Amino acid sequence: MLNRIQEAVDFIQSKTQVKPEFGIILGTGLGGLVKEIEIIDEIPYEQIPNFPVSTVESHKGRLIFGVLGGKHVMAMQGRFHYYEGYSLQEVTFPVRVMKLLGIGKLFVSNASGGVNPDFEVGEIMIINDHINFFPGNPLIGKNLDELGPRFPDMSDPYDTDLIARAVAIAAKNGIKVSQGVYLGLTGPTLETPAEYKFVHIVGADAVGMSTVPEVIVARHMEIPTFAISIITDLGVPGKIQKVSVQDVIEVASRQEPKMTLIMKELIASL
Repeated sequence: MLNRIQEAVDFIQSKTQVKPEFGIILGTGLGGLVKEIEIIDEIPYEQIPNFPVSTVESHKGRLIFGVLGGKHVMAMQGRFHYYEGYSLQEVTFPVRVMKLLGIGKLFVSNASGGVNPDFEVGEIMIINDHINFFPGNPLIGKNLDELGPRFPDMSDPYDTDLIARAVAIAAKNGIKVSQGVYLGLTGPTLETPAEYKFVHIVGADAVGMSTVPEVIVARHMEIPTFAISIITDLGVPGKIQKVSVQDVIEVASRQEPKMTLIMKELIASL
């Protein structure tokens, strides 16, 4: 595995001189943050050795290198999901690559379904904890001691300093944000009413099909992580409606400028 990671790193370093300080993973309908990056280099995923290829229509499938908020960043415009048929190790492979490229912090976005009855469609939720309901864990198998411990601590999966900074930035700009727990499921089906109820009962505020595996791997490598969710539909009794992926993208795109502003200012503040 280390050889495969290093092979991808060597290839990327042959294509760009940018030394990224921060890594960004962009979720469904949230690729517009790229417009804010002063792009220096772009690498299509299919060119990178051992890299998965994004199969979801709304995920572009490019690694972007450039400047955001005065800092050198690398951004995944399109992420990978377990439901695409990839293993959890493959889904999180890019986070391993980011670490070896030198990132010091990871920023993640996603679109999710809200199960907190106080939430509205379009709510921006800063993730402060998660529940792993994927059928496994990306750290199962031989541990890569060079990258992290066999039993990593997960008492602070999301960095409290980054959360506090983001809350202050949102307040300064008049953007309403909530904080909450994200539960990761496999998808690709959206949840049934009973599943939404279950997700809420076990302690989550939102549910989605990503983020948790990437954050587990980031924390294994001691990368401080910040994650933000846009609530694109509600799994609350009486408010559940039929939802298409297009509906999800539409809501995410509408709220994206606010999320982009928070992320950009957060990175600039570091």
